[in-house]
Amino acid sequence: MTQIRKLTQLCPIQTALLKEKVMLVDRSDNIIGSASKEEAHLMSNITKTGMLHRAFSLFLFNSDNKLLMQRRSPQKITFPNLYTNTCCSHPLFTIPQETDPVSGTKHAAIRRVKDELGITDISYEDIHFMTRIVYFGASGASDTCGEDACTWGEHELDHVLIVRKDVEFVPNENEVSETRYIGREELAGLLEDEEKFPVTPWFRIIATSMLTEWWDQIDRLSQLGDDKIHEFSFPPGFREEMLGR
Repeated sequence: MTQIRKLTQLCPIQTALLKEKVMLVDRSDNIIGSASKEEAHLMSNITKTGMLHRAFSLFLFNSDNKLLMQRRSPQKITFPNLYTNTCCSHPLFTIPQETDPVSGTKHAAIRRVKDELGITDISYEDIHFMTRIVYFGASGASDTCGEDACTWGEHELDHVLIVRKDVEFVPNENEVSETRYIGREELAGLLEDEEKFPVTPWFRIIATSMLTEWWDQIDRLSQLGDDKIHEFSFPPGFREEMLGR
């Protein structure tokens, strides 16, 4: 279990990023406001109000059809030291180009793969929009958070993006502690051992529900995307309300 860390214990570089503004959205992905990253990721806000923000998850495959995965650095505020897809982050409310629900996340992905991995040769046209998911996850604790059980979490409407391209990369050690290319069969085996290969909640959801189909048909990605929003998990006590029941 990841140790719970308060703001005073956190890396100053990562703490500064908490001031950035993300987009708050409704369950249909319409922008309804903004919040700082700190506000959007505090479990107290998520569990009290169901605060939901827009994010993206980028999966980059090389020409050998292997997925570039990263391990989040120990300095990360949410889900440190966990393995995940190539790049996971947020479009920013303060960057007009990033506020569009589809093109905005692509532009944000281009910005963040440069910041996290030093990748500079991905273009807008290289990125395939696949689908959207909604999920909830508690960082450093079980998914059921009692009083003071966890400080940070995620409740995201996550845009899933795929790139298939050979790239050069130099990871930013403040963001990424490890990178590796992984094949489909290898990943299936690794996902069975959470102790040796701990992964982020959004990665596990995508990897076990959608990724295999895309991987098997990677030559026709442009035909596989959809406009749906797939609901997977909810903050405690919010499932019925968020489903409109």
